[in-house]
Amino acid sequence: MKKYLLFDNDGVLVETEMWYYEANVRALFELGFELPFEKYMQMMAHGTTVWEEPLKSGISEEIIQKAREKRNKYYQEFLRTKDLAIDGVEELLERLSKDYSMAIVTTSRRVDFELIHSKTNITKYMDFILCEEDYTHAKPHPEPYLKAVEIFGCDKSEALIIEDSQRGLSAAVSAGIECVTVKNDFTSTHDFSKSTYKIDSLKELDGLLCQILLS
Repeated sequence: MKKYLLFDNDGVLVETEMWYYEANVRALFELGFELPFEKYMQMMAHGTTVWEEPLKSGISEEIIQKAREKRNKYYQEFLRTKDLAIDGVEELLERLSKDYSMAIVTTSRRVDFELIHSKTNITKYMDFILCEEDYTHAKPHPEPYLKAVEIFGCDKSEALIIEDSQRGLSAAVSAGIECVTVKNDFTSTHDFSKSTYKIDSLKELDGLLCQILLS
C-alpha cells in the first residue's frame, strides 16, 4: 500500500525547466558556445554537465565558475519574473495531504528552490524537502530517493516517486522504488520505458493512486 509520495520539483510541481535551459544558453553563448535543445536534452537525461565542452576546449575553471554564477543570476531573474505555476497542483496536493505523507526531492539549489516557492503554497503540504545540498550524489544516482525513504522510515514498497525526466526515473529505478512519470513536452524525447506508471497530467495522480489502492 502506498503511503509516501516523493515528488520531483522542476517540471512536476512548477514549470521551471525551460527557464533553466534558457539561462544556460545565455551563459554559454557569452563563452562562445551554443547549446542546441537536443544536446541539452541528452545531458539532462543522463545528468551530465553543460560545461563539458568549454572545459575540453581549455576554458579555465575560474572562467567556468564565473559563467556558472552568471547562469545562476539569469535563472533567478527568470524565477522572479516568469509564471511558473502548473494549473491544479496546489489543489491536488491539498487533497493528497489528507491521506499521504509527502516530500520533495529535487536537484535544485536550495536558494533557487526557496525563490521558486516564495510564490506558492506547495511546501506547506510537504513533510520535508531535499535539495542538492542535502546529499552527495545527484540524480540519476539513487541516493536522493534512498535518503528520502530513510527519513520517512518506510519500506520502499510503501513509496511512490513522481518524476518527469529520464534522469529522475533512472534514480527511482536504481533505488528500487516504483515511479510514475508525468508527461511533459519539455522532456518528451526522454526514455520512460522503465516507468511503473505513466500519466498525461499531474491532475491524474489521485485517480491513479485510487487504482493502485484497489489493485
